[in-house]
Amino acid sequence: MELFVMLMTPPSGSSGGMGNISTLIFFVGIFAVMYFFMIRPQAKKAKDQKSFLENLQKGDKVVTVAGIHGRINRINDNGTLEVQIDTNTNVVMERSGISMEYTKAIQQASQAPAKKD
Repeated sequence: MELFVMLMTPPSGSSGGMGNISTLIFFVGIFAVMYFFMIRPQAKKAKDQKSFLENLQKGDKVVTVAGIHGRINRINDNGTLEVQIDTNTNVVMERSGISMEYTKAIQQASQAPAKKD
């Protein structure tokens, strides 16, 4: 029994400073990986989307967040857009409701590999 107690007790003295430094280096490395693979690309994508929404013009073909295709008919003074969906059908929506430009959506769809059954 005494041997078991002696083996289970921690060693006396200091454990050294390298344990703390290696832990700190580990956490800094984890943060760096998260920043470069998660935070930075997401911030870049948000910046690009904001720039796209600010540069919308009359006549642009767009796709809404809901997947509706249309053409910008008018940009109102209050920041909303009038999108023509069909010949006599216009919808007023916020800029944030626009997902992407229609020509980019077509390019992305054509570049995506076809699904084989």
